[in-house]
Amino acid sequence: MTAPDAGRGIGNGVETGNLFEQGVPMTNFRILHVSTGNVCRSPITERLTRHALADRLGDPRWGGLIVESAGTWGHEGAPMEANAEAVLADFGADASGFMGRELLDEHVIMADLVLTATRDHRAQVISMGHSAGLRTFTLKEFTRLVKAIDPATLPPLEDGVVARARALVRAAAALRGWLLAPTAEADEVYDPYGAPLTFFRSIGEEIHQALDPVVTALTGVPARA
Repeated sequence: MTAPDAGRGIGNGVETGNLFEQGVPMTNFRILHVSTGNVCRSPITERLTRHALADRLGDPRWGGLIVESAGTWGHEGAPMEANAEAVLADFGADASGFMGRELLDEHVIMADLVLTATRDHRAQVISMGHSAGLRTFTLKEFTRLVKAIDPATLPPLEDGVVARARALVRAAAALRGWLLAPTAEADEVYDPYGAPLTFFRSIGEEIHQALDPVVTALTGVPARA
């Protein structure tokens, strides 16, 4: 299952083609996680994704995958919430060196896959333009679509993780509209900002469960038992 490559038009409503067509090397695949303040959900998702990729691939560069995050009302330069750090520690993931970012056009332009915490975040990213629609999903929406994709239809890992990731996004985009969420809330990851650690941990587990099939599909490597 495939979908057309998304173009990367910049700001003026004119499609200017994707980065490959513009002569930019396509050796990396950039994943952008988006929430509101970029101090709770998206930092947890970013660092859990990095942790899972390193665990599956055994490569500090994650085979060409770059994982970042930003917030639609991002607290620029702020550390992640202490409870978010505690959640990451529970999973053995590294929380060090994180600084919040406000979501900018350049982040959307450079991203090959945008995964948002909620449908509102998804709508905000798509409203920024840059032909983001075919590569922007809520995290749980993408998980649902990825589970329906036959791994045998994706490029083998020997062809590189980047090629496999690009094919996965195209296939997921092609399925959108066919596999709908049972409820609107099913695609949401709720904001734990200001909540106690127990709620942060429940959100962390929710994110972890949603990421597992995504990372397996991206890498072709299941989680360790």
